[in-house]
Amino acid sequence: MENTKIRLGIARCLLGEKVRYDGSQKLDRYLRDTLGHYVEWVPICPEVETGMSVPREAVRLVGDRDAPRLVGRSSGKDWTNAMRKWGGKRLKKLETEDICGYIFKYGSPSNGMSRIKVYNEKGMPRHDGTGLWAAMVMRRFPQLPFEDDGRLHDPRLRENFIARIFTLKRWREAMTAASGPGNLVDFHTRHKMLIMAHNITLYRAMGKLVAQAGTADIDTLGAQYFSLLFKALSYKQTTKKNVNVLQHAMGYFKKELSAAEKRELLDIISQYHRGLVPLVVPITLINHYVSKYEKTYLALQHYLRPYPAELMLRNQV
Repeated sequence: MENTKIRLGIARCLLGEKVRYDGSQKLDRYLRDTLGHYVEWVPICPEVETGMSVPREAVRLVGDRDAPRLVGRSSGKDWTNAMRKWGGKRLKKLETEDICGYIFKYGSPSNGMSRIKVYNEKGMPRHDGTGLWAAMVMRRFPQLPFEDDGRLHDPRLRENFIARIFTLKRWREAMTAASGPGNLVDFHTRHKMLIMAHNITLYRAMGKLVAQAGTADIDTLGAQYFSLLFKALSYKQTTKKNVNVLQHAMGYFKKELSAAEKRELLDIISQYHRGLVPLVVPITLINHYVSKYEKTYLALQHYLRPYPAELMLRNQV
């Protein structure tokens, strides 16, 4: 497996660059200082790169929600065509940069993923728009994980997004130009429990596809599998789903765990179920037993180590 960092698109102001309309920034220290150790950022500011100055007149979306115009708040200057022209060129470059996801800026009329104000002819806003640039990115890359900095403050949404980008990176590394049926089988084997924790129904459907490896066309099969993988991981893990997977993992120790160890693990899983401890606690104990009893199959499971522990995501879910 390659050791290249995951590449992510991001709003430049979230990395501390003073590119906002008033010359300020919106530094997110978790993104820059924690996640930043494991990703390579592709920072973009659509306003500045379209030609707007810093500082500048604030802009807003007006007109039709599905085809809004980007105009100056006071002057009414229309930046729509300029941003679309720049955006078309930037998207072509972005296609070559192998990004595994994108983090937008909440509330931005250009860079906001959702719930953006769109003003009608009377100056009244509705709150269901998408930033002009963000909409272009999401249309061009429909099978990439997207989030904005506001939603990433939710621990479960943050964990889900980061798990998805690490999984997508592993998928791309597994399905190289020289890949064959064995790569698909191996990828699915290592991700079984992770997929189960998101959506058990899609997990079963994916298993049926993998069963065709070696007989069906691998490119077609891979495309079908990835479509289901992307859909499955879009479902958030829940406490109930995780408890089911933890109990499933415990089943692999039927013959090894002592009575005291079984009681301890069941008690820890119960504490997690009741919200008394975070997910990291039962996961840590299971990883201990995986090492102690040399459970090779479980050691392969990315569910137990989906991303670097230093990100501390499971300490909050």
